[in-house]
Amino acid sequence: MTKQKRILIVRPDRIGDVVLSTPLPREIKKSFPDSFVAVLIRKYTQDIYLNNPNVDKIILIDNDSNDSFFKKIREIRDCKFTHSLTLLPTERLNYMLFFAGIPYRVGVGHKLYQFLTFTRYVDRKKYVPLRHEADYCMDLARKIGVQSENLDTEIFLTEEEKQKVAQTRIELLNGKKYLIGIHSTSGNSSPNWLPGEYSKLIQKLKDRLDVSIVVTDNNVPEVLAGLENVSNPNIGKSLRESFINFASLDLLFSASTGPMHIAAALKVKTLSMFCPLTACSPKLWGP
Repeated sequence: MTKQKRILIVRPDRIGDVVLSTPLPREIKKSFPDSFVAVLIRKYTQDIYLNNPNVDKIILIDNDSNDSFFKKIREIRDCKFTHSLTLLPTERLNYMLFFAGIPYRVGVGHKLYQFLTFTRYVDRKKYVPLRHEADYCMDLARKIGVQSENLDTEIFLTEEEKQKVAQTRIELLNGKKYLIGIHSTSGNSSPNWLPGEYSKLIQKLKDRLDVSIVVTDNNVPEVLAGLENVSNPNIGKSLRESFINFASLDLLFSASTGPMHIAAALKVKTLSMFCPLTACSPKLWGP
């Protein structure tokens, strides 16, 4: 009998990076239907993987938590993983997975600490050729035998959440035909417009009688906070609650940032701004 593959996907990064890891559990399950798949992520991104039918367990890791290094090692060891895929390695994570006894570990690049712990690697070769970040992530799954080019991201809503989306859409439309979200902040993850430029865009869009505008930021810039007939539905909402508002949109306009990837994973159309730097290219980070 073939031993069950027990695979840990490691991505304790920002929202957009975690969304771009969501194709991996699905494609791993397609290649190895009886496998056990877990994700190791930060607490503030766990909502991305809640209700995902391809993920058997979510393990949380936060540098500011009370969990000690060795306590987390014991938690990982108890799952008896056979493989780990670390999409953005750090030295601490590398040793954690090594001491957790995972026999087949794959990371990106070839640092000294990876060599010392016999960690296998894939090489991005400084993004030459330039491919999508989700494709580079899939390289680690390919290393263990997954054959796939399907990079579609996905966030799974419950039936109750889907009903809430329909109700929320009616409320936010306020009798208009189209619902457009404007996300004006990026957490400094990418070059962006100043809030005043977003304000000018909103004023132009409001001239269309068939369009209702919402600003989807959790922390709305002051210049956008008091705009007439523009709502701010994500203020004070958890990440999971904000999914409801994103899913209700016809279109999200933003810079290249986490909410852009959330909208795309929820199958909402996006219109996104990218700067000409190679590291910010839509070929690498586009939804």
